[in-house]
Amino acid sequence: MRQIVSFGGGGFSMESGNPLLDEFVLDLTGEPRPKVCFLPSASGDADHYLVRFYRHFPASRCEPSHVSLFRRERAPVEPREHLLSQDLIYVGGGSVTSLLGVWRAHGIDRILRECWEAGAVLCGLSAGSLCWFAEGISTFHGPAERIEGLGFLPWTNTVHYSSEPDRRAALFDGLRAGMSPAYAADDGAALHFVGDDVAQVVASRPSARAYRVELRHGHVVTTQLATRYLGDEACVPLVRRPEPAEPPEPVLVSA
Repeated sequence: MRQIVSFGGGGFSMESGNPLLDEFVLDLTGEPRPKVCFLPSASGDADHYLVRFYRHFPASRCEPSHVSLFRRERAPVEPREHLLSQDLIYVGGGSVTSLLGVWRAHGIDRILRECWEAGAVLCGLSAGSLCWFAEGISTFHGPAERIEGLGFLPWTNTVHYSSEPDRRAALFDGLRAGMSPAYAADDGAALHFVGDDVAQVVASRPSARAYRVELRHGHVVTTQLATRYLGDEACVPLVRRPEPAEPPEPVLVSA
């Protein structure tokens, strides 16, 4: 089953003390102690990002690791071998343009497609959300611009939807110029795709939402999607959390 979870914003790097989205993607793996690999490429493998990842994905809950593409470090295994062994691949935020460039230079884009087709859950926020789609709207380098993603999902994507009006306006312009229909998410909301389609929308904040945005008869139409707030005790979970096992040591992989 091919699964991608696209955060509008949130997770450990944006929501300190709120683990709901991160717990959700861990549970999707169906493993008691899933193997989780972090790709901080969009931030240039920033030290602070790695520290926060290991702090929020402890070995008592999962088997955490990361792949570094910007550091000359000796790795115990090759990136392809390591990534194909993972249950969850988590992509951080930053510059989606830089992320895609370095992934293509190292062949990580092709490896990630293999992982997705083999059943690993792919997820990420901001740049780590935009990258999976055919196209997206990025504002990292200044004015909102249209970017081409990996195309695993045949849609357009934009993130931080309600908090960044300029990005939303650029999406509307892009749709009028021929971009494919879009899925957009607020900070704290996440779109869970199974195959090419949205299976569910979940949120770590009660007010966070996701949307389908498309052009109909020359007009941009926005449809708010039904959203499950993960903090609601009455919410019926669509995934089940397994019991954790004993932790191994973290693994560092470089390329």
